[in-house]
Amino acid sequence: MNKAGIALGSLRNKVILIFLCILIVPFLWFAYYTHVKAIEGISNANTSMSLSFLVQARKSFELYLSRLNDQLNDLIGNKQLQDLLERPPSGWEEEEAFTVNMLTLLNQQTASIDAFRVHLYPIEPERYTDYMNTIGEPHIVQDEEWFRRAQHTVGPFWRLSMPLRGRYAKPLLAYSKRFTGLYDQRPRGIIAADVSEDQLARYFSPSGNIEGQKLLLLDEDGSVLYDSAANEWTGREEMAVRFSGLTGGEPGQSRTLSIEGQKFLASSLKLDSRPWYLVSLSPLSELTGTIDEINRVMLWFLVGYLLCCVGVVIYFTVHFTQPVVRLVQLMRKAERGNFHHRSAWSERNDEVGWLYRGFISLTMQIETLIEEASRSEWKKKELEFQVLSHQINPHFLYNTLESIRWKAETHGRSDISEMVAALGNLLRLSLNQGKEVTTLRRELEQLKAYVQIEQARMGRTIRILYAVEPELQQLPFLRLLLQPLVENAIQHSIRDNFEQGKILITARREKDDLILDIIDNGKGIPAETLEKLNCDICEESPQSTGSKGVGLRNVNERLRLYFGDAYRLQIESDPGAGTRIALRHPVMKLDPLQDEARGEK
Repeated sequence: MNKAGIALGSLRNKVILIFLCILIVPFLWFAYYTHVKAIEGISNANTSMSLSFLVQARKSFELYLSRLNDQLNDLIGNKQLQDLLERPPSGWEEEEAFTVNMLTLLNQQTASIDAFRVHLYPIEPERYTDYMNTIGEPHIVQDEEWFRRAQHTVGPFWRLSMPLRGRYAKPLLAYSKRFTGLYDQRPRGIIAADVSEDQLARYFSPSGNIEGQKLLLLDEDGSVLYDSAANEWTGREEMAVRFSGLTGGEPGQSRTLSIEGQKFLASSLKLDSRPWYLVSLSPLSELTGTIDEINRVMLWFLVGYLLCCVGVVIYFTVHFTQPVVRLVQLMRKAERGNFHHRSAWSERNDEVGWLYRGFISLTMQIETLIEEASRSEWKKKELEFQVLSHQINPHFLYNTLESIRWKAETHGRSDISEMVAALGNLLRLSLNQGKEVTTLRRELEQLKAYVQIEQARMGRTIRILYAVEPELQQLPFLRLLLQPLVENAIQHSIRDNFEQGKILITARREKDDLILDIIDNGKGIPAETLEKLNCDICEESPQSTGSKGVGLRNVNERLRLYFGDAYRLQIESDPGAGTRIALRHPVMKLDPLQDEARGEK
């Protein structure tokens, strides 16, 4: 017992913990529950309101996108524009005429298009130098990524343009589309329309009910295409990571986000026509201001209760903890072997007094037990000496059997000689030099020696067949597994009918396991007895079902303890039709050192 253990498990600390659980924890839980439910109610109300607003904004914005697409299609379908782009100009006069006619046409047609500006580029701008210079876009535009994408894309696409110079150095949402001739599929040009933040603000302006509220337009990757707060986050790559969780989720989902040290309640809604998302961000500080005030009042209540707990703890320390500490000191002395604490007797009638009196009684009993243990240890040593003095050397017994066999052969008693030889062989194979693991061949030899002894003892022939391949006989095998199973078959299955009864032992390999079947054609096992046997094997019951269950359960237990729960006996039997016992044994490596290590266990 150490000081750290006493400090952690002292009565005073337990009293503090109890009062915390009784007084403070319920209030903390109530405050937390109230806070969570209030936040949940406010979040649900804000989410419902935000989603309603987002649905209306989505409807208006998608109408605008559809109308803008129709307006641009009307422009590229203009026959005069198609005729101008039918073939490139062949000289400077044609190029100058093209520029004048195209700009005049665009000025007339783009006035009705609801976009910040509209550009039209020939599919090969390098062949329209005068036109490209006039619109302020050199022919180098063909090397820009968006232009190359438009040249090879059939459908329209949107992109975020972030101009750093010019008369409108603000983010623009750009629409690009390649178009072909009216009567052929030859690409004629690319039309591009820019939508400014002023136009987007008509659809994505906050409702004004919550101060600091923001509306965002995100693409499928979470990148900000438009930010209602002066495009503060528009085009910033780090924002795409923060908002990626709002895309691809459930429709109308809401969650709490922490952005630049401020927490927001976010509601998102996906557009139907584009893989974009409308997001409403409401500052949590504006939603939970009243709740924070309630939490401060609750904190003062908790401080009052804490002071009460301190007073109670002081009382318990004086009247209970100090006596217990003294008792612990006496217990430490007892650990060092000092059991003379008669002066620690207490006359208190409460639990502390009972502890002191119980401790004194316990030390007296320990002294008595120590004396008895010393006497028992002396007797144990004496018995061990007697056991050692009466042990028989197994090799001496084996040599004695060999001498008996030699004398029997000398006197012409071949039956006695064969029986003694079989017994000696059985003893030699059973000893296995003290190793637990033998080979399947030696296990079969031991089994044959046992069967030979049984035949000589009973005076009857036991018909037993072996179907084991030579290569399997070289595999390592746990000793004394087959003999109990065959003995069980002889004693309980074919004993009453040796003329017809027979036993078959087969072996086969299944991947990393060796399967041995012990099959007999005896009278079988009754259904009730078989059920009890299987129950004993599966549940490792300490009780067996008679003498028949002992051998089976012992073999099964050895398999399980040595190789694991996957290796057990499987018993199948039909009354009058015989019994089949399947023994599953793992294929072990042919490593003499490993076998020796296992044998020493």
